[in-house]
Amino acid sequence: MPGHSEIAATDRPPITGDNTASVVTEEAQPRRRRLEPDERRAQILECAIDVFGERPYAAVSTAELAQRAGVARGLINHYFGNKRDLYLAVVRRMVTLPRLDDMVAPTGTDRERVEASVHWLLDVISEHGSTWVKVTSHEGVGDDPEVQHILDQADDAAAERMLLMVGRADSAHNTELRALVRAFGGLVKAAGREWITRATLTRAQVHALLADMLMTLIAETMPKVDRRH
Repeated sequence: MPGHSEIAATDRPPITGDNTASVVTEEAQPRRRRLEPDERRAQILECAIDVFGERPYAAVSTAELAQRAGVARGLINHYFGNKRDLYLAVVRRMVTLPRLDDMVAPTGTDRERVEASVHWLLDVISEHGSTWVKVTSHEGVGDDPEVQHILDQADDAAAERMLLMVGRADSAHNTELRALVRAFGGLVKAAGREWITRATLTRAQVHALLADMLMTLIAETMPKVDRRH
């Protein structure tokens, strides 16, 4: 069965007289594919990730978000509530780590675990690099308690994941080790900004910096925590 673009010219109304403009207008409009609710929500979220990565929060309008997603403004409200709620969804998406089922914890020596962990971390960051930098640095939204709460929870989850990947998840002093890794996370955010936004460091340089610092954390700092107890 032919698609819409394959309809014969004789099946269309003649382009003459008063109906010329209406035919041109109809053909100029892109046909919207009907999506399931979850697909439509995901489509809007992906467009919002791109837009918020390009400009600060205050410079983005709901109308622009709807236009970029190819939906009516009412659908933004239907799926997300308002612009702030959509932004919070973007923040959660940016800082949510892949499920454990979707990754394999590295094995080998401490150095091999560290190298693999940093490589994995930079892959996660680079997927939506500019948006990740803006979200984690509060760029454009100021001191928003709800955003901070999401980031704090994400930092704690990321610390747990990193301890697992470097083989330190079973430590009796997990609370203190997790705090050390959260502090290391501050370096990750600063280094990510130098790499992605400022382009003052390459990915290879950021990898070397983070791998060296994480190795020092594991080999020198964490054992001191164990010895103090």
